[in-house]
Amino acid sequence: MSKIDYHRQTVIVTGASSGLGAEFARQLARRGANLVLVARRADRLQSLAAELTRAHGVTVTTVARDLGRPDAGRTLRTELESRGIHATGLVNNAGFGTHDAFTAEDPDRLQSMIALNVSALVDLSHAYIDPLTSADTGVLINVASLLGFQPTPYMSAYGATKAFVLNFTESLWEETRGTGLRVLAVCPGATRTEFYDVAGSSADYGTKRATPEQVVTIALDTLDRRSAPPSVVTNGRSLALLGRLLPRRSMVRLMGWMDRRQRPQHPVALTNS
Repeated sequence: MSKIDYHRQTVIVTGASSGLGAEFARQLARRGANLVLVARRADRLQSLAAELTRAHGVTVTTVARDLGRPDAGRTLRTELESRGIHATGLVNNAGFGTHDAFTAEDPDRLQSMIALNVSALVDLSHAYIDPLTSADTGVLINVASLLGFQPTPYMSAYGATKAFVLNFTESLWEETRGTGLRVLAVCPGATRTEFYDVAGSSADYGTKRATPEQVVTIALDTLDRRSAPPSVVTNGRSLALLGRLLPRRSMVRLMGWMDRRQRPQHPVALTNS
């Protein structure tokens, strides 16, 4: 496959108000893509849209919405197409997690996390899989995590949602091979987002923290490869490799030990929405 011509693309980016979502928007706009930015914080979306339109002359539509409700993908597609906006790309980045022992988790918070990290991502992917496949060079990027490669004590539900995203996306890569749709699961390790600045968490599992710019650059460059893989680990590859090589018992014990050395005293929120 040749490099993607983003001047022909209209890409939806969820969780676009900060962190990786905002960086995906910036780099896609720099490459010429028109954008639909989706997140809960309308003021941040509007500020980012104005920045990108001014800097790159692209068309940017903002949708302030909580995607954790049922039928998020189908509702969004219906709304956008009624406004004449037909997406050829989708970056499923919205998601959040919590960092605490499972017994201390708020069950409502867990349900909200699963709804956003898993259900909304699946619904959005399903709502757009046909038009993305029909596009000449459609793009589907799902943001998983380095923590999706192994059990993650004290982030057990969050890690499990990211394992789902990883396996789901790699399966779609195989199902759509030969259609022209490019599918990629992006698996960042510790990344310098506002979570680390605000919460001061050191839960990086011994990996070097990457910048959002580094993560997104690796993701988009990977999609441009002649034979792009189904997933890419942007940083912390050694931990992902350990997850494949060590016995499961040894790996989960190691992850628990590393977390206990770094875990803050109080639960904190991890978010890329």
